[in-house]
Amino acid sequence: MTISEQTNSQPLTDDVQGMSYLNRLPRRIMVLYLPLAVFIFVLLFPFYWMAITAVKPNSQLTDYNNYSPFWVVGPTLDHIKYLLFETSYPGWLWNTLVVSVCATVLSLAASVFAAYAIERVRFTGSRSVGLMIFLAYLVPPSILFIPLAVIVFKFGIYDTRLALIFTYPTFLIPFCTWLLMGYFRSIPFELEESALVDGASRWQILVRVILPLAVPGLISAGIFAFTLSWNEFIYALTFIQSSENKTVPVGVLTELVRGDVFEWGSLMAGALFGSLPVVILYSFFVDYYVSSMTGAVKE
Repeated sequence: MTISEQTNSQPLTDDVQGMSYLNRLPRRIMVLYLPLAVFIFVLLFPFYWMAITAVKPNSQLTDYNNYSPFWVVGPTLDHIKYLLFETSYPGWLWNTLVVSVCATVLSLAASVFAAYAIERVRFTGSRSVGLMIFLAYLVPPSILFIPLAVIVFKFGIYDTRLALIFTYPTFLIPFCTWLLMGYFRSIPFELEESALVDGASRWQILVRVILPLAVPGLISAGIFAFTLSWNEFIYALTFIQSSENKTVPVGVLTELVRGDVFEWGSLMAGALFGSLPVVILYSFFVDYYVSSMTGAVKE
């Protein structure tokens, strides 16, 4: 009997279990629900702690003998009122938004040209240039802010939002370029070659072919750049002195901490309100962010 006859004589069986091992409830609880519940708890507990601390009266913040640290009795809005109306927090929030948006736009514009030149033009040494750009991102900001401070002073933009808008791209451009290089690499070269045959210029190819296909990658890079700009602390602390020009990370720390006196309620409220724009941004573009992780157009 030949091999083919032996194969035909044996009944075909499907040994692939797939997700059938989750049919039983105990196993489903241990494998799926319990890890998911732990993950959600670890992820959301800081926000819960900030929320209850922001509305706790001062008498309950440290009195754990009479009050539970995980719950609030008689919530108050005094901390939020103090933060919004007796400090410069609305101005800090506006400064952070303006700086983050401008720095992100500048960084994405420069990163698109750099990533396209490295991945699509194919000049000599392009891979080495890409590697050096990524290595520039690994340089600690604590080293860069010293020479950047000299440049900021010479240009006369110290203690202004321009100081942050022009210095944040020093660490945003390398990261966004590295991210877009990987995304541009996944776009088939045949699309670009077809456009070249039809007489399109490099600029037309970039604007009409590459960028429309790279929208998920651009949004993903923009989200990361915006988040890094929003949470940046070293440059904002070094280049901004006046209270009205501070950003949220620096303003909350320097204005709400006076020696050994911590305004815990206002601190938690400021941290909670400061994290909401980033959460909202992620929630709106989560689909594009996930699609960028799986690559672009497949051949």
